[in-house]
Amino acid sequence: MALVHEFENSGNWLFKRRSWLPCFMIVAGIVMMYMGNRQAILFDMRDELIFLVVSLFGQAIRILTVGFTPKNTSGRNTVNGQIADELNVTGIYSLLRHPLYLGNFFMWLGPVLFLRSVWFTVVFGLLYWLYYERIMFAEEQYLRRKFGDIYDKWSETVSSFIPYSLKYIPSRLPFSVRNVLKREYNSFVNIFVIFTILDLFRNYFLSERIYFTDMWIYLFVSAFVIWIAVRTIHKRTNWFEVEGR
Repeated sequence: MALVHEFENSGNWLFKRRSWLPCFMIVAGIVMMYMGNRQAILFDMRDELIFLVVSLFGQAIRILTVGFTPKNTSGRNTVNGQIADELNVTGIYSLLRHPLYLGNFFMWLGPVLFLRSVWFTVVFGLLYWLYYERIMFAEEQYLRRKFGDIYDKWSETVSSFIPYSLKYIPSRLPFSVRNVLKREYNSFVNIFVIFTILDLFRNYFLSERIYFTDMWIYLFVSAFVIWIAVRTIHKRTNWFEVEGR
């Protein structure tokens, strides 16, 4: 099989399993805490709030992307495959081609920094790039076949992952809070779930007692209440449905 086809097939395979494959990173982080210098992971409110802000920054990138994204564009993909009725080239897509994956990077970077390990952070960065490079390749192959020269001309001037141009083109649609709530409430609460899990294992490894640090349990409970409220509205009403989103 030619490399171009191998890359595309592996990218599609990884994309369909993207919801659970990153969980291996959580397991690796727990093992890292158990085997590493446990004094380095002692609770520090300032540092851990910074790590949380890093993850929330990633969530903010996703929110800015999703809030302006029309229905069935290059920014909307499903477990069954790619969907793109039109090419999205405005808003944050005028600065980079894969903003959601940049947001995901920072969302995962926060918990990785929680481990206070330089080498683990470097390994994470390399693995993340290899993982999403295949997914981005498969997505771009699909878009090139569908949109041809239009996609090629756009991709020549817009970075794939790290923005190098500030030629911002405003989105043709207004920002939709309801669309953000409908699509992002799970990823929001997952940030706090992951940090809370790491906090639980950290405390057990340090003291051999099962307990949560007050800060993390308060943050988790607050996020969980928000998640319950948004999920209930989403499942029982049509309030989050927005025409064209």
